[in-house]
Amino acid sequence: MKVIIGIPAFNEEKNIGAIIVQLKRKYDHVIVCDDGSSDMTQDIASSLGAIVIKHSTNLGYGAAIKTIFNESKKIDGEVLVTFDADGQHDISEIDSVLKPIFENSADIVIGSRFLGNTKDLPKYRKIGIKTITSLTNTLTGSKITDAQSGFRAYSKKVLNEITPTESGMGISTEILIKSTKKEMRITEIPITISYEDNTHSQAAVSHGTSVVMSTIKHVAIERPLLYYGVTGLCFTILGLIFGGWTIQIFSEERVLAPGIALIGIGGVILGTILLITATILYSIVNVIREKNN
Repeated sequence: MKVIIGIPAFNEEKNIGAIIVQLKRKYDHVIVCDDGSSDMTQDIASSLGAIVIKHSTNLGYGAAIKTIFNESKKIDGEVLVTFDADGQHDISEIDSVLKPIFENSADIVIGSRFLGNTKDLPKYRKIGIKTITSLTNTLTGSKITDAQSGFRAYSKKVLNEITPTESGMGISTEILIKSTKKEMRITEIPITISYEDNTHSQAAVSHGTSVVMSTIKHVAIERPLLYYGVTGLCFTILGLIFGGWTIQIFSEERVLAPGIALIGIGGVILGTILLITATILYSIVNVIREKNN
């Protein structure tokens, strides 16, 4: 099988060289997506024999993964392994991630930080990853332990059938949602990661926000009745409650409470709009699904 190692990189001149040297000893096809770096990342990767695609500006982790997916298709890759450029992943564990693909027992293999030996994982990051993973599992019906791991292997089927669209960190969740919808097989294997020199809390907050927004967007698209319908129903009920309260006050005191009345009217109107939106989108999504089938 033609194995491709894909590395999204942004200002990783300190780490990229050593990683590529080790990878090229065993894997002929190494793709580096330089996501708008201002350092020597591109030059170092190119000089060591990697295929380098350079973004003119920093577009985000998801954009880099999309570029790697597209380039892997161009060179007819059979298996793609995504591998971070920060030096936290252990190159020797790539074989373990590839094994379920080679054995045809999985379409996506995730290297899980929570099944293996993860050192110095900050508490705030652990809580964030666990929360996002729980949300992903709720939406997909999976039992994944690490939905945000960047160390993954994708089969040719995934490369051919999944087209990621997210430009931010939400791409990891997007791929899992789309893969589950297509009934692809997802499994996990334990990996070892050290966070000893990584303490970017600001990046973690941005990461979490990106993933949550991405997940909400996909819920709205895939399950409009859940996203818009339930929300609309809640607003409608709230509006009716305040409307009833307004009527009660007027009947008892012959006084119109404008604030309460406006909340009631606004809730009913907004709820009705959301319920109509849910119905229309649900119909459109079903028509599209029927055409695709």
